[in-house]
Amino acid sequence: MEALLVMDMQSRIVDMIGDHDALLKNTRTAIDQAHAKNIPVIYVVVTFRPGFPEVSPNNKSFSTIKERQASFADPKGSEVHPDIAPQEKDILVTKRRVSAFAGSDLEVLLRSLSITKMILCGIATSGVVLSTLREAADKDYQLTVLSDCCADMDPEVHQVLLSKVFPRQADVMTVEEWTAGT
Repeated sequence: MEALLVMDMQSRIVDMIGDHDALLKNTRTAIDQAHAKNIPVIYVVVTFRPGFPEVSPNNKSFSTIKERQASFADPKGSEVHPDIAPQEKDILVTKRRVSAFAGSDLEVLLRSLSITKMILCGIATSGVVLSTLREAADKDYQLTVLSDCCADMDPEVHQVLLSKVFPRQADVMTVEEWTAGT
């Protein structure tokens, strides 16, 4: 069985991407297709408790967030962008690190749902998508990355990951290619 993972598509993160209209439209298409095919949709969000007790000063990325982005501890800051908001039947997973597996119950959910294949999309390609893909590949999941449902603040890194790195461990396709095959 497969599941669609919509990762770090929280409003405050989506807003960091300049022109995000196509990203949201494509992601909405993927979500609608998953719902139509009874494929579970799992939303993964990153958030922290007030005061950021999960963030070590040794963690270069998250200690910067701790200093600048108090909204990551605000429950409203973890809300998925309204254009792709979860439906009642969708699953919400909260994580505390970059990978969707780190600090979350994602693996327990995947096992309980008998998921062996994941379709990945999210922000950033060099963050949650890369980290989750690598860990999922090590756990022997079959993987697909929806290239036009991912975004990164660095377009060059985004392109290198999609064209050179990800194909070693996943099928990389557009949402149109994926919907034609499901």
